[in-house]
Amino acid sequence: MITILSALVSVLSFRFRSRASLELELVALRHQLIVLRRQRLRRLRLRSAERLLWVWLYRVWPRVLDALVLAEPATVVKWHRKGRPALKSGLIRRMRRANPLWGAPRIHGELLKLGIEVSQASVGRYLPRRPKAPSPTWRSFLRNHMTVIAAVDMFMVATVTFKLLYAVIVLSHQRRRVIHFEVTQNPTQAYKRIPVT
Repeated sequence: MITILSALVSVLSFRFRSRASLELELVALRHQLIVLRRQRLRRLRLRSAERLLWVWLYRVWPRVLDALVLAEPATVVKWHRKGRPALKSGLIRRMRRANPLWGAPRIHGELLKLGIEVSQASVGRYLPRRPKAPSPTWRSFLRNHMTVIAAVDMFMVATVTFKLLYAVIVLSHQRRRVIHFEVTQNPTQAYKRIPVT
């Protein structure tokens, strides 16, 4: 009884619908029949051209989701959103130009507020790369700081009588000369304190 009643209501609603919407619904239903006949008992697989047809139908006539049997309406909406990556990248770049201090996390948050679901990693891929500042080489670092760099070495020397002597030497890198040198048999706290000249 409910089936007959719903069929009667749909027939009456056809009188008040435009011819274009009826033809679009007919295209959608015929396409679904073709896909179902082709698939038979196998798992349903839609080709990319068929997905594009559904995206186009959804864009032209959003009520096509009511006639959809093959896939969930959310799937068609997802296909529709996937079909416009240029819009996402263009929007991301425009947001970056308008707000140069915003990074990927902030732009990602703003896109989510707009209802555009995109990952933060994708936003980072679309952002223009900032050139890295060239880092100085080790040779240039030494050349720039030669006047203030000193090398300190502590070592032990065994004497002929098998006593140990402790030595400290401080070398200046600028002129490669000895700044401080000290030798003792008993290293103490005062010994460890090296005078700076």
